[in-house]
Amino acid sequence: MKKPIKTILEIVTGGAVGLASGLLGGGGGMLCVPLLEKVLKEDVKVSHATTVLVMLPICLAGAIVYWSSGKYGFAENLPVILGVLLGGAAGSALLKKLGGRAVAVIFACLMIAAGVRMAL
Repeated sequence: MKKPIKTILEIVTGGAVGLASGLLGGGGGMLCVPLLEKVLKEDVKVSHATTVLVMLPICLAGAIVYWSSGKYGFAENLPVILGVLLGGAAGSALLKKLGGRAVAVIFACLMIAAGVRMAL
């Protein structure tokens, strides 16, 4: 049986990720991985796989809001959507093959590159 403090931490972590995702889009995923690893003590690969899973409904909700407000055109973005689907499938297959340390290093490099890019 799960301890109540773990459940509370999961709810708070989920709320923080949802808030960041609603505000920053994909930035919520970048927050989700370290929170799952450091706060909830999940394995590196489990953290990444869980992030992909929890981002799906967040992304769908955002897409519905943008599409219904006329700020998003499905047809115009179909090539990007297809690329993301193919890339996501390839990345998921690669996640199964890589060790946790390699995944953590790749993620850290992407985070650093994104931070430098945003700062400049």
